[in-house]
Amino acid sequence: MIVITGAAGFIASNLVGSFNIDSEYKIVLVDHFKEGPKEKNLSGKKFLDKIEREQFIKWLNVNHQLVSFVFHLGARTDTAEFDMSVLTHLNLTYSKKVWETCTKYSIPLVYASSAATYGMGELGYHDDHAIVPRLKPLNPYGESKNRFDQWVLQQKSGPPYWIGMKFFNVYGPNEYHKGRMASVVFHAYNQIKETGQMKLFRSHQTGIADGEQKRDFIYVNDVVDVMKFFYRKRPVPGLYNVGTGKARSFIDLANATFRAMKRDPDIAFADTPIDIRDKYQYFTEANMDKLFNAGYSGKFTSLEDGIRDYVRSYLVHHGYK
Repeated sequence: MIVITGAAGFIASNLVGSFNIDSEYKIVLVDHFKEGPKEKNLSGKKFLDKIEREQFIKWLNVNHQLVSFVFHLGARTDTAEFDMSVLTHLNLTYSKKVWETCTKYSIPLVYASSAATYGMGELGYHDDHAIVPRLKPLNPYGESKNRFDQWVLQQKSGPPYWIGMKFFNVYGPNEYHKGRMASVVFHAYNQIKETGQMKLFRSHQTGIADGEQKRDFIYVNDVVDVMKFFYRKRPVPGLYNVGTGKARSFIDLANATFRAMKRDPDIAFADTPIDIRDKYQYFTEANMDKLFNAGYSGKFTSLEDGIRDYVRSYLVHHGYK
């Protein structure tokens, strides 16, 4: 059976749904299931069992012979979380226990890291193990993820197969419960629906026009395809970027959202708040060479096509805020 942690969350619930489409139902879900409205993400999904997060390691010690693969996607992902005890427990200590238990029982493991580990991108966005100790994340969340990556790379023993996935800016269905941590696309849709207008941060960097700040936005369906590639093909273990390799501007994103909603663009600009201005990223773009060299041949969805599908196939029918 396959185990998926963080199963009721954004990316993991999409993975469960995709496995179900493939007629894969031997799945055990792990999460803190009493937490908020995200249980809606599992509506209609088929699986074997649900295990509470804090009971998982004990469960795995008993049932390890039945487990063929673990996707560890559960984490505290709030970039504004400053309680290091929470981040240390969920993103570091707990992840170490998952790694150690998978190592003990020789269970393949794919886990979620983050592009937040790259900080301002001073060293670029290459998934090169050599730069991991020198990365300078901008927030405690990114730091917790990078500390775990560093710990993994220091281990002399590990699961028979492992991958750490550095997710870039993921958007798509099932993220409504994330609040302000939901994607810019999600917030753009709701802003436009409520006010008819989209507000973007003004540029405070010479040579970059307002709205031309760029990010590597990736549709969640593409992320799921990459995860299934790791599951089925099992390339060389290591850290891998999961982005598109093509940075797009916030102006592009806003215009694509207006078009998907069949509205004329109305974009306004506001100053980037002083408290985050010195840590604001003007450009992120995943280097995807390692994944392609490992044999991945999937085509990433364009920002326009991804937003159109997300808006018209999902958001307009659910009305989530």
